[in-house]
Amino acid sequence: MNSEERHRHGAHFTHEADILKIVNPTIVKPWREKIAKAETLAKLSGLLDDLARFRVLDPACGCGNFLYVAYRALKDIEMQIVEKIAANFSRRSAGSVKFGVSRVTTRQFYGIDLLPVAVEIARVTMMLGKELAADEWNRRIASLTSTLGLTIDHGLPLDRLEENIICDDALFCQWPDFNVVIGNPPYQSKNKAAAEMDAAYLDRVRRRYAGVPGRADYCVYWFRRAHDEMKEGQRAGLVGTNTIRQNYSREGGLDYIVNHDGIITDAVSTQVWSGDAAVHVSIVNWMKGNISNASPARLAIQHGDRLDSPYEYRDLPVINSALSAAVDLTSAKSLSINADSGCCYQGQTHGHAGFLVPAGEARDILAQNGNFKSVLRPFLTADELIGNIGSQPDRYVIDFRAHDIFSARSYKKLYDKIHATVYMDREKKAKAEEMKNAETLKKSPEARVNKDHQNAFKTWWKMFRTRDELMAQIEKLPRYIVCGRVTKRPIFAFVSSDISPNDALQVFPLADDYSFGILQSRVHWEWFTARCSTLTERFRYTSNSVFDSFPWPQNPTKKQAAAIAEAALLLRKVRQKTMQEQHWSLRDLYRAMEETPENPVSKAQEKLDAAVFKAYGMKAGDDILVFLLTLNRQLAEKLADAAFAATVTGPGLPESAGQENFVTDDGVGV
Repeated sequence: MNSEERHRHGAHFTHEADILKIVNPTIVKPWREKIAKAETLAKLSGLLDDLARFRVLDPACGCGNFLYVAYRALKDIEMQIVEKIAANFSRRSAGSVKFGVSRVTTRQFYGIDLLPVAVEIARVTMMLGKELAADEWNRRIASLTSTLGLTIDHGLPLDRLEENIICDDALFCQWPDFNVVIGNPPYQSKNKAAAEMDAAYLDRVRRRYAGVPGRADYCVYWFRRAHDEMKEGQRAGLVGTNTIRQNYSREGGLDYIVNHDGIITDAVSTQVWSGDAAVHVSIVNWMKGNISNASPARLAIQHGDRLDSPYEYRDLPVINSALSAAVDLTSAKSLSINADSGCCYQGQTHGHAGFLVPAGEARDILAQNGNFKSVLRPFLTADELIGNIGSQPDRYVIDFRAHDIFSARSYKKLYDKIHATVYMDREKKAKAEEMKNAETLKKSPEARVNKDHQNAFKTWWKMFRTRDELMAQIEKLPRYIVCGRVTKRPIFAFVSSDISPNDALQVFPLADDYSFGILQSRVHWEWFTARCSTLTERFRYTSNSVFDSFPWPQNPTKKQAAAIAEAALLLRKVRQKTMQEQHWSLRDLYRAMEETPENPVSKAQEKLDAAVFKAYGMKAGDDILVFLLTLNRQLAEKLADAAFAATVTGPGLPESAGQENFVTDDGVGV
């Protein structure tokens, strides 16, 4: 398969080291524990009988790598049982066990895959695996053949396995009986699945698995199906994109598992994928039903974005569905006062390069005609915010959001530019989408189809996402707060309202230093990183999971609010002074801070954090996340009760600040 085919199918090769992170905890470890506990010949003989009935399923088997590694592992387990019998019992007593040839066969392994060529290769893989395992069996038990009556395994005839490894859709076909499920389901995000997969098929999947949110990743359906098919005491181990522990994907998969008798026994919260896909993944092993006398659950977390980045290992009583060693925040509630505040938005999506004008060219146009200022605006991205000296935007954007087609034509030079580049392209995409939707509806009349391109063509002279509500708020303010929507570091900044925010920015239309101080604080950052989704090792700010649930300080005093505002202003002044002296960008500054924790900016941040802690009423030694989760639950209860809802303080400057507005004049400008 070429890279385009692999991407469309979400198919990726899994290295043996990662396969063992499932096979070892889900298959090998439980069997070794059984062997260690079996002290009588009858129990050991019984284990051999149980092993011969043990069945393994990979419902996304690809070329059979997981099945092959699991097969070799079961053969090794069988030999461990035989060797324990030989070491602990006489030839006469062991003679009561009917040994003969190896009891583990390839017919105990089952696979399902949509691709015929993958199925054929998986069958051949297991055929060859049988021969290799026979050679190892013969070498390892050679000295025991005469004492225990073991038979040499000739490896022939090879097993055809047409009934074991089949070409079918695992999300819809009947699954064979199994004891464990293992594998690496396809990687596809919701957006890429919608763009690259058949819409009628996706609609069929979503109808079949109505309990999985439509915005969940494609691999989540395998987690859901596996758990539904499992019986009490059975185990599963699957690889997924690391979004399975976040937001909609977590709700549809891991939340469902732990809320339906599932216990996560071993997991990798996040790691760099060892294959060619540029993703971080999570690996989850779980069991259905209660585990008696279970050993601590092992959680691994890789810190960094290189294959050789270090791992942290934690032994926990329970692994939560967020695959986090921190406080489990999955129970945090969305707070209506936040969600309805209009204080958190994604920036504008231009949707076509034709709307963008290089900064130099844009300034020349504006010098010739100042009336264009309202529709030709500086357009700031997250990378420019943290990567450019002074956070200066490299491009301007043509923004006709307030204009119909006739008034847009009055800005002739700009109109002609986008007509020459945007119009035909959007028309072409709209027609292609219309044809695709017609084919989809022909197959499935009730299917939900995407009309983004058709809708965009109706107002082709406007950006794809103009964010009218956000821009209306920004126009009323002298400045607003932003952070990168995907970021590694806690960097918030004020931006002049003369600058338009790109969709790579998370935008908070708040102009006061107090609000900046709360968002820039350690309190907000810890909530952000615990509740957000991630992209590789970077954190993605999501308004519904992060901002909407974040509890702001309740009724801080005027003095406390002033202390936060003062500390926030000081932090920005120290940042700005350092960057000017060193000729640094924000990225340069924060990288240097990581290397040298003792520095003026970090000290200013500590002062801000102390002021924020005081406003919340946090005491020394309080766990920030525990405190915030408790406050979140209290506020959710009050908001649900009309008698107390008005007592809750939401985002922004609180009434207790009085007449003070704490609005200074610094920020990114042009």
